[in-house]
Formats: sequence, structure tokens, C-alpha cells
Amino acid sequence: MIGVVAVTDHDWYQFLSQQPSLDEVNFWRPSDTRTPRQLVSGAPVFFKLRKSDGDAIAGFGIFARHDVLPAWLAWDSFQETNGAASMSDMLARIGRLRRDKAAAGASAGDFEIGCLMLSQPVFFSPGDWVRPPAGWPETAVQGKGYDLSSGEGARIWDECRMRAIRYPDVGASVGVHREESPRYGEGSLVKPRLGQGTFRIAVTAAYGRCCAVSLEHSLPALEAAHIRPYAEGGEHAIPNGLLLRSDIHRLFDRGYVGVTPDHHFVVSEKLRDDYSNGRSYYPLHGRLIQLPPEASDRPDRSLLEWHLANLFRG
Repeated sequence: MIGVVAVTDHDWYQFLSQQPSLDEVNFWRPSDTRTPRQLVSGAPVFFKLRKSDGDAIAGFGIFARHDVLPAWLAWDSFQETNGAASMSDMLARIGRLRRDKAAAGASAGDFEIGCLMLSQPVFFSPGDWVRPPAGWPETAVQGKGYDLSSGEGARIWDECRMRAIRYPDVGASVGVHREESPRYGEGSLVKPRLGQGTFRIAVTAAYGRCCAVSLEHSLPALEAAHIRPYAEGGEHAIPNGLLLRSDIHRLFDRGYVGVTPDHHFVVSEKLRDDYSNGRSYYPLHGRLIQLPPEASDRPDRSLLEWHLANLFRG
């Protein structure tokens, strides 16, 4: 297994290390939008501070996915787990680091950034920082991949996992328990648990940035809906999602519209009864929704049945 030691902005680390119980973070890269070829889902990404900030590995997260996103969408999806208190703070920090200073100065955040979406993050206190790899290239500005089954890669991974058991809810999620001692060379993938932000981006990508019902492509108007709400036991997983225009999303959550197991959009008569309206939506009744091209990303039949049985106002 290959893990990546990524050069990390100290302010990003400092902000997130003070937040409790994070299930995901967005490790944004201000100018580099290339998909990291060496990373696969479940591999660790290590947070290495610059030499001036301590020259140490200060934590890690589990790689879930990579996307190139408008900066505003990264903020809308991840909010403070972007490592900043506000969108203006995030944009200002990106502006200081980005090569294209003019584009980064746009307050709307329309420029694109690379986003490594990481689950199960842990941020070490300074006393737990890990020594960086021997021979770390001083010219590295993005990061470097390491084989975690041998050499410095194995050392880093084992030291980070053993430190992780000191932090609540992290050690078990990366396969380490308190009674274990370090066992070098046992690099294995960790199944990433998607958070709300990564769920939104994953569903948006699966549907090709297009509303499944209306075929609307205006990205600011699109939202990822849970078929079975997270509060009702639904997962942050693509088969539990639909990409919907924001108004259709709200009607779906309130049970005025639904999707049948054979993927037809339905509108409840209750919409007309309750609001004496609905003329924008009834023409869509019976329409076959647009599905993701990947079969594994399509809505789960049992979840659609759950929504019709428990939420839809039939």
C-alpha cells in the first residue's frame, strides 16, 4: 500500500486540531488539481508541516476521494472542515498560496482547487508529532508517496497508528487497539467512512452535475439528497443519494415527491391539497429519472421503497 506524505499548511492544521470529533476534512490544494495517481481509497495521507513550522508529521486522514471543485463549492460542502472559520478566511489563505494570485482574489470563489477528501482524521498534539521520512526532499512542495510495507513508510504508518490510540474514536477506526504493539510492514487499507461533505461531492459527481429529475445543470442550485435520512439510519453513501434541484430536494425530504423502485418520479396529491398549487411539479410526474452511468452508484431499490413507505405522502 502506498501512502502520501503531504506538505500541510500550518494554519489549516492549527484550526482543525482545535475542533472536536471530526469525521472528515477537506485537504485543499490551491494550485495542484491533478488526481494523485498513487492514492487509492482507504490509504493514509500524512500531514507534514513545513520546516519553519516544526518539520514533523502532525496527523493523518484516510483518503476517500479526489475532485476538482470551485472554491465556493468546497466551502459550501465542508464549511469549517476546510480548516478555516469562514469562506473569506479560506479564500484569503488560498490566495496567499496560489500561483494565480488574480484568480484567487475573486471573493466569489469561482476558481477551481484540488480537494483531497479525507475521513477519520486525527491531529496530533506537538508532543505526539512524528519525525518525517529520512531523506525528505527539501524541494517537495506538494507531497511524496511512500510504500507503507517497508522502510520509512512502514515506520511512519506504525508510529502514527500507535499515537492515534491516544485520541478518542480514532485508533479503532484505523485498525489499532491499545493492547497492540507496533508491527512494522502491515500496511492495509482502511475503509473510509464518508462524511456529509464528501457525500455531497460524490453524489454530485455520480450524476454528472445534473439534477436527476429536472436535468438542471446550474451547480449552485443542485443538492445531494439522502433517500433515507441520516437521522433515520441512512448512510452517507452514493446509493442512498439523489442529486436534485434545491426545491425538489426540499419536497423530497418532506414527502411531497418520491422516486419509485423502477426510477420514476412521482408527485403526491397532497402537494395540491396542502398548498393549492404544484403546477410546476405535476408535469414531471411519471418521468424516468436520469441515473448515474455506474450501476453501483444508482439508487438502492430498498431505500427507495423505504422512502415511499415512510416519508412519501401517498
